[in-house]
Amino acid sequence: MFTLTINGKARDVDVDEGTPLLFVLRDTLGLTGTKYGCGIAQCGACTVLMDGSAMRSCQLAVETVGSSKITTIEAVEADEVGKRVVAAWIKGQVPQCGYCQSGQVMAATALLKETPEPSDDDILYGMSNICRCGTYNAIAAAVRQAAKA
Repeated sequence: MFTLTINGKARDVDVDEGTPLLFVLRDTLGLTGTKYGCGIAQCGACTVLMDGSAMRSCQLAVETVGSSKITTIEAVEADEVGKRVVAAWIKGQVPQCGYCQSGQVMAATALLKETPEPSDDDILYGMSNICRCGTYNAIAAAVRQAAKA
């Protein structure tokens, strides 16, 4: 049994040690906004915030979360930076297929929390999630827009 703080609420989950946080979120807690992509922490579709930092939840074992605060896409707009990012994503009509976008939004939120006025290089290196549709220019523009908002 693990007690996790997810989106500001303590949640008890009865899962095996080693269960990836992604599966706890999706299968145990029903928070399906966080997506499964590659399963090897490369694509970023599973990105969540752990104490404000972007983390790939598909390879993050539940027992390593401890007392950290986890934020998923379902609650990102409760954070002022996350709210600006979502607004910029909508205004810029960033998604094409949309599959990676929850992870992209979470990564952008973490980037802007760490670097409120990112340079183009900060965005290039900070936004390492993969978008199979290739909307990287729109993603970068939305990050710049959210930074200015």
